[in-house]
Amino acid sequence: MTPFPPDSFVHSTALVEAGATLGSQTKIWHDAHVRAQASIGARCIVGKGVFVDTGVAIGDDCKLQNYACVYHGTTLGRGVFVGPHVVFSNDLRPRATRPDFVPLRDGDWEVGSTTVEEGAAIGANSTILPGVRIGRWAMVGAGAVVTRDVSPYALVAGTPARRIGWVCRCGGRIDEGASVCARCGDLPEDHPLRARAL
Repeated sequence: MTPFPPDSFVHSTALVEAGATLGSQTKIWHDAHVRAQASIGARCIVGKGVFVDTGVAIGDDCKLQNYACVYHGTTLGRGVFVGPHVVFSNDLRPRATRPDFVPLRDGDWEVGSTTVEEGAAIGANSTILPGVRIGRWAMVGAGAVVTRDVSPYALVAGTPARRIGWVCRCGGRIDEGASVCARCGDLPEDHPLRARAL
């Protein structure tokens, strides 16, 4: 059995395969499945029924809500929030078999990669297609289908997802022309609206 940090927690119904790594104070809850060679950072929460595929890299301080599926090819930065039932897909041309109905095996298809940068939030029931980058502190609305890159601090929604506004690190919406976030009074130095507000 893989040794985990003594201050981490793996529920008795969860399956964490040998070769997976967990960071300090990380909690893996009921019926979650973490595959071999997956890496989960410190202080993460992996909720009920979450699936973390082989080779997935999850940074520190992330929260994955119930039944999220994070497939091979996905990298989550620090402090990423993944809502319930979110799916990170990894194949743009999925098939179960070749044209002659011989089942596909590992290596018979191309794994797409997805990166979610620090602080970003992915709303419940969203689907993230492979080959996209979701920028730092961006927010994906519930039920969105993300088919292309999302800019840092962008608020996107819909199918396919389109930018409908901007958000702050605190999660508050920032209106065009605002000099600060109405929720927390801040506007980060790297926020796209900062140059426009000056």
